[in-house]
Amino acid sequence: MKRMFRIVAAISIIAAMSGCKAVNTLTDTKKSSQGKPYELIVVCPQQEWTGTVGDSLRAVLAAPVPYINQTEPLFDVLRVQERGLTGLVAEHRNILKVEVDPSIEKAAAGVEYDVTARPQIILTMQAPSDSALVRYLSENRAQIVQVLEKAERDHAIAANSEFYNPGIDAAVRKIFGVGMKVPKGYMLAKQEADFIWARYEYPTASQGFFVYSYPYEGPEALTAEALIAARNRFAARIPGPSDGSYMTTSDAFPPAFRMFRLEGRLWCELRGFWDVEGDFMGGPFVSYTTVDTKTNRVFTLDGYVYSPKLHKRNFVRGVEHLLYTVSFPEEKGTK
Repeated sequence: MKRMFRIVAAISIIAAMSGCKAVNTLTDTKKSSQGKPYELIVVCPQQEWTGTVGDSLRAVLAAPVPYINQTEPLFDVLRVQERGLTGLVAEHRNILKVEVDPSIEKAAAGVEYDVTARPQIILTMQAPSDSALVRYLSENRAQIVQVLEKAERDHAIAANSEFYNPGIDAAVRKIFGVGMKVPKGYMLAKQEADFIWARYEYPTASQGFFVYSYPYEGPEALTAEALIAARNRFAARIPGPSDGSYMTTSDAFPPAFRMFRLEGRLWCELRGFWDVEGDFMGGPFVSYTTVDTKTNRVFTLDGYVYSPKLHKRNFVRGVEHLLYTVSFPEEKGTK
């Protein structure tokens, strides 16, 4: 089968990949892809896998996820050789191919979507030598991780948009004037004039989020210190398991703060850990804050995870994906 396009220069194609939509190369009769979320099949020859190329791939793809309570990799990496890329393996949702050949002019990468199954991403990296591939990985590790994570995120967003809780969407629209596609399984736990709390309870874990809003009083409202203080005011409305206990932000490790733009809108991210004042509970959280210029109010979506016995990565990713379902009235396509 022919490639969708010839492998081309590194930075330009990776940048293009991170913003493009899936391109199908077969008909609509594709099978459903195999594999778990954030599971990645790496197709790599034995010589490269046991050498510096394999070491570099593991350093990039299995790097620890930041701000969770235990060490977990970005991806669960499973390696096969080319001859093993058949049957169900070839229908995996995430595949990364490594090709080292002296006839290749320079290190580069290319991407294909939905080749043998749907949804699927196949990312191919080529280089003339092991050292060239290692250097390419080092220079482009962030972009490589970004495009693989985006593929997983797009899968989740598509599912959220199709199978969502209309009651929570209606509640968020009524209070904040904002659309939000929350997956089915979440239940509305509290609803107030400036605050909504919803949670998804598992037998041994819990995902939850709360949305809140307050008047915008200038740029100083978007500093890390101001956002942490606001978070603590609203998180205190989430009760803990014992009388008088409530959620707060852990001060053992200061939250990480960054600003970024998503579809032209400026967001502030806090990523850290939460505790329960008056009890022994805690876990990771991530919050996203922006200013609704139509109402001149600060809008925050805060997601948290409690999973003392299970891994947390996929739960955290789940609450992160909620941000990409938020739509403001002024945004094109909002209903």
